[in-house]
Amino acid sequence: MGRVLIGVIVLLGLAGIAQAAGVKEQPVVGTVVRDRLRDGTPGPELVVIPAGSFRMGAINGGGDPDEKPVHAVTIPRPFALGRYEVTFAEYDRFCQATGRELPKDGRRWFPFSHWGRDRRPVMNVTWDDAVAYTRWLSEQTGQRYRLPSEAEWEYAARGGIEERYWWGFSVGEKRANCKGCGSTWDNKKTAPAGSFGANPFGLYDTAGNVWEWCQDSWHESYEGAPTDGSAWQGGEDKRRVQRGGSFGSKPRYIRSSARGRGNPDGRYVYLGLRVLREL
Repeated sequence: MGRVLIGVIVLLGLAGIAQAAGVKEQPVVGTVVRDRLRDGTPGPELVVIPAGSFRMGAINGGGDPDEKPVHAVTIPRPFALGRYEVTFAEYDRFCQATGRELPKDGRRWFPFSHWGRDRRPVMNVTWDDAVAYTRWLSEQTGQRYRLPSEAEWEYAARGGIEERYWWGFSVGEKRANCKGCGSTWDNKKTAPAGSFGANPFGLYDTAGNVWEWCQDSWHESYEGAPTDGSAWQGGEDKRRVQRGGSFGSKPRYIRSSARGRGNPDGRYVYLGLRVLREL
């Protein structure tokens, strides 16, 4: 936490100097950014994440083979990441504007399964749906939105912490929504966005609730993975990376380094997204 605060202070100083010199202000770590859509309504809340370096993968041993080898990654520039997972309220607006069918707020094969929309994370969205949503945000705001790379996602989710979870080595109780996290919603349904504490970067629900789509194609290990924070695209495997675990995941799968994957046309109650805006 101390390192984050120091980063805030330094960037605040740089912003003041830049402003005095008539230069465009530098983004301040932890600042909440919210662009306006064309109709004047606010888009998703974003948090400015600093540039920096980290070790990616199963740092503390254990983990699955796909979390290895542990390797150093440098994120070369700040970016803004969704403060929360994209909610139904945000995604429904996109569907209504573009004529898309609204995703179900429960299990698609059970007509009486309605968990609520509004502040709950959107689910039952494919990778293609997620990409379409980021493109719509880009058109609406004039900024560049996209899905985060897997490296950007893990860097932000860790919040500068190298333990299994951003809050420590043990899953504890009522820190997240998973199968065994001790919350009201465990293994039943999603929790409203922001129901648990934020990580040191100010991000909510990076562990549990719903898996989140990333840009990257799936690779079975980190052999040959990029070290500059960019998305690892291409390869024979057409599946896409998912991160963060869900309300139905065991605690080991909501660790900061845990990985998931799925077909880009997959649509599940366990699966949603978080958006990134380039700065």
